[in-house]
Amino acid sequence: MTNQKGAKLSGVCDQRLASQAVLVGEVRWFRCAVPLGFVLAGCGGVSAPPSGRVPEMPATTSMPAGALVAIESVAPTVMTDMRYATTDNFAHEAVYAEARCLLRPEVAERIARVEHRVEAAGYRLKVWDCYRPFSVQQRFWKLVPDERYVARPVVEGGRPVEGSRHNRAAAVDITLVTADGAAVEMPTAHDDFTEAAAREGKGWSAEAKAHYDILDTALRAEGFTGLPTEWWHYDAPGWEAYELLDAPLE
Repeated sequence: MTNQKGAKLSGVCDQRLASQAVLVGEVRWFRCAVPLGFVLAGCGGVSAPPSGRVPEMPATTSMPAGALVAIESVAPTVMTDMRYATTDNFAHEAVYAEARCLLRPEVAERIARVEHRVEAAGYRLKVWDCYRPFSVQQRFWKLVPDERYVARPVVEGGRPVEGSRHNRAAAVDITLVTADGAAVEMPTAHDDFTEAAAREGKGWSAEAKAHYDILDTALRAEGFTGLPTEWWHYDAPGWEAYELLDAPLE
């Protein structure tokens, strides 16, 4: 979960658009003339409004071809324990139809490099959450309307304009395990919505802090940044370039 605003971006067409959907232009903003749920083509340049505000992106409800990849296809040694496909989560029910970790290709590649870093220290990664549909974010907000732990999903004019970076497939909930896949002591359990989960580390044991430091150092080395209130949540760099998605996990 994240506590961040969505980016206000429009699209720029290039050969990578089918997988990345949006990019930020340095001089002009460009928009495509076809829905974002399909491979984009036929773009024309349009100057940004005088105010500099660009119309918000809608959530894509069908997955663009090649937009996301399964983590095992890029980093096969990373373990998955998709908590929201089970009842072992704060909602106490399975909210995902399938237990899949889907990410933007560039994000998955960064996670693969993080895995190599922690392997050198004798550990492996385990992910708890990756891409999350926008509609699930709305459901979570109804359960926990607290922006310290759940990003507020905002819809304006029938269009989602803010949400979690999980909704952009550009964030992970992640932890550390042994090389054999056994759990190690970490600061708290996943989805611990208390001050104990904050990165300040108050009350953490020396062992939990040591394991967290290994994880955090490896992730930051690959450009990820953490959410202050949740030690397990990390955002990929460049998340602003990805649109909100509401395609189902399948």
